[in-house]
Amino acid sequence: MERFLRVGVCTSTHGLKGEMKVFPTTNDSRRFSRLKEVFLDNGKTRVSCHVEHVSYFKNLVIVKFREFGDINEILPFKGASIWVSRENAVPLAENEYYIADLLDCTVVTDDGRTLGPVTDVLQTGANDVFVVQGETKEYLLPHIPPCVLKVDIEAGVITVHMMDGLEEL
Repeated sequence: MERFLRVGVCTSTHGLKGEMKVFPTTNDSRRFSRLKEVFLDNGKTRVSCHVEHVSYFKNLVIVKFREFGDINEILPFKGASIWVSRENAVPLAENEYYIADLLDCTVVTDDGRTLGPVTDVLQTGANDVFVVQGETKEYLLPHIPPCVLKVDIEAGVITVHMMDGLEEL
């Protein structure tokens, strides 16, 4: 399992006092108001930062970190990912999973076939869809009870029932 979970991407600076506009990559963008410590990772450096102030504008979150006092200090983190430790992640309800934990899980059918690994999870309005890379084709499997029978994150295995029509998609 991943130790850190990405909750946002820094899109651009905001103002001159070291604030950053953030595109949330989490289902709950309001969670930024409850965050205390995050990690900024620009691909070269990962630094621990403390959230000082949060405001919301359209689909973005504007975050002020205690460690940055002006635009020049925060500028190297434009485009950086914002990560939280698993301990600071939003608690999950029953039968909910972090997407990072689903990726690379092996998908097997209830009749014993191995389809392949989960390579992506598409979030649609109705339900999530697992993208599974088979040997010769890609499968799109809806995360609904008749299809997904068991998710075992610890073992890295997802058991599915191939409903009529899913093989042909």
